[in-house]
Amino acid sequence: MLNGNDNTTHSSYTNNANQIAVPKHEPMEYETSNNTHPHPHPHYPGNPTPNSLSVQTGSSNINTNLAINGSVEIPQSRVTVLRGHESEVFICAWNPTHDLLASGSGDSTARIWNLQGTREPEIVLRHCIRRGDTQVPSNKDVTSLDWNPSGTQLATGSYDGYARIWSSDGNLVSTLGQHKGPIFALKWNKKGNFILSAGVDRTTIIWDANSGHCEQQFSFHTAPALDVDWQSDTTFASCSTDQKIHVCRLGELRAVKTFHGHQNEVNAIKWDPQGRLLASCSDDMTLKVNSNESNRT
Repeated sequence: MLNGNDNTTHSSYTNNANQIAVPKHEPMEYETSNNTHPHPHPHYPGNPTPNSLSVQTGSSNINTNLAINGSVEIPQSRVTVLRGHESEVFICAWNPTHDLLASGSGDSTARIWNLQGTREPEIVLRHCIRRGDTQVPSNKDVTSLDWNPSGTQLATGSYDGYARIWSSDGNLVSTLGQHKGPIFALKWNKKGNFILSAGVDRTTIIWDANSGHCEQQFSFHTAPALDVDWQSDTTFASCSTDQKIHVCRLGELRAVKTFHGHQNEVNAIKWDPQGRLLASCSDDMTLKVNSNESNRT
């Protein structure tokens, strides 16, 4: 894990109102190992690249062929570089209604970037925990984040085991502490009243976004849960290193459906817009499309 160095270029903006997320109770203790607690950001070898790349520019309708010699050179005039994070940046998400971009990093912060220049260019969301009477940085990766449908709130999940809800102007709204280990995935439903999270503790949780309370915790997986995706406002799918995919519904005590097709860890899942087909990708080097109408893959 990179801790930053003297060569890091930081944004010239300093936010004096940086928010500190402090859980109400002591941080959880957990052990990690390469076998049972996978890192949520795997690295894969690069794919072969072609000899040229056709790029559609934003300022004209012409295509520019850029020679590739191990990398693609993009003219600086077409690039906006956002600097400020002090470690790896793992994830980003566009705000659905405003020109804001959120990012999560190994420096235990999430950041909200304003790309229009109508307000402060960067808001830093510092993820902290309480040790006794002292507030200290969690020093854990921000692994996941997602905007609510109206773009007014940002939810973040962290390797410290907590989910947090922030306003779009950087104020901490609530801290969600039910997982017993790192959170790997987190998503709002379309209605914006529930947040879904998945963690290394083998569980998925539906949270009430207004109260911050746990609506229901699902313990169907036998290994860390890696990803989740909503099918509807109350039904979702989850995948795990146990090679299984469960379809679950709020209020149900058993999984509605389980898919067993993969032969290795299932890394990510995604419903089609109609909620009929569920795509999944796995360490078994396959992508499968599962039909929700049957157990057919």
